[in-house]
Order: sequence, then C-alpha cells, then structure tokens
Amino acid sequence: MLKNIYLGFKFSFSYFSILPINFKQSDDLSQKDVLGIMLLFFPFVGFILGIGTVILFSCLEHLEWYGTLFSAVTYMMLYGFLHTEAIIDVTDALYASHSKKDAYSIIKEPTVGAMGVIYAIVLVILKLAGIIYLFKHGFLMEFIAILIVSRLSLLMLFRVHNFQSTFATQLKNSLSTPHLVVAFLLFIILGSLVIEQFILLLSVGLLLALSISFTLKHKLGFVNGDVLGATLEGVEILLFLGVVL
Repeated sequence: MLKNIYLGFKFSFSYFSILPINFKQSDDLSQKDVLGIMLLFFPFVGFILGIGTVILFSCLEHLEWYGTLFSAVTYMMLYGFLHTEAIIDVTDALYASHSKKDAYSIIKEPTVGAMGVIYAIVLVILKLAGIIYLFKHGFLMEFIAILIVSRLSLLMLFRVHNFQSTFATQLKNSLSTPHLVVAFLLFIILGSLVIEQFILLLSVGLLLALSISFTLKHKLGFVNGDVLGATLEGVEILLFLGVVL
C-alpha cells in the first residue's frame, strides 16, 4: 500500500509536470490504487508549482516586468503546456462540429488547425497577463490558491462526467468517493492556510468548471481529457480575472 502511494505521488508529478521523475521497469503504474493516488495528488502538484513560481518571482522581482513575465511563463512551462495544448484540440473539434464533422475524430488527429492555434495564443496571452497582474499587485497567495482550486475542480469532474476516452474512464474508476472526500477536506485545510477566502474561491471554481465542461459537452457531444484540460485553463483564467476585479 505504501509503495502504491509512493508510486502514485511520483506518477502525479511525472504526468502533470515536467519535473524529472524516474521509474523502475518493475513499477506498475496501471494499478487502480496507483492511478487513484496519482489523481489525488494532482492539486498538490499545483500547490508545489505555485510555490516554486512565487519563489522564482521573489528572486527576479528586481527585474520588474521582465522578471514577472519570466516567472509567469515558467509556471506554464513547469506543467509542460499540457492543458494549453488541449485548448487547440478542443477549438478544432468545436469548429468541426459547427461544420457537421465528427468532432471526436478531429480532436484525436495529430495535426492542428489555424483556429485552434489562434485561440491558444489568445488564451495564453490572457493567462500570462492575469498572472503578471496578480504578481505585480501582491496577490501571490491568491495565485497559489487558484492553482489548487483549478485542479480540485477537475477531480470533481472525474466523478460528474462519463468519458469517451479509455484512459480518462480508467482514471474515473480509480477515484473512489471516500478518497475524493478526504482529498477535498485536506486541500480545503491547506488552501485555507494559504488564503482566508479559499472556500469562496473553491465554490466559484467548481461552478466555473461545471459550467465550462457541460457547455463543451453540449457542443461536442462528449468529454475527454482534452475537454478537462481546456476546462482547467478556463477556470484559471476566469479566477485570475475574478481576483483582479
């Protein structure tokens, strides 16, 4: 059991970040317990990436706008632009559905369309602008809290949606309700130590995640990992805007 927790912990950082994590050939990452633990540590990955980004910003703050931009870009690099890539695929699928094409076949294609790239660039600009504004105005703890909330919201979506994806379905089946409840309680405690208004922020984030994911499901007719990734990006951008306002 302890070994599975350790493997799940490592797998979470390996899958959801670019941090160098090594595994042995004998490590079985397909086990249900390992996958479940991997998901439960997903918000913790966001917390660690947030802490690292804030520390980097503190070191580069004297460089003013350049140091702030460098820190913001570093955050996105640390998770390998994983969810940003999902925006491209989802946008292409949405435009395909408008043309009465098979959205799922389009979203699985290795090539990308022009509209997907344009939307991804626009959303990256909005996200970087939001992070820069938060950092320049001292909302560092709010930034970390948002990274926890966005990833907690995806854990909720794994319980809410059925997936047209084998791996996403496997992850859903590995995430038991008791484990999810414990994870929410632990991260609510952690988040409340970060900012006092964490529960309010979490409530807004969960509502945004439900709204975005169900809107995409209605448009596309399915939910898969790309939809979840695009939802996470949308939640973070809107929460950045909410804190700014």
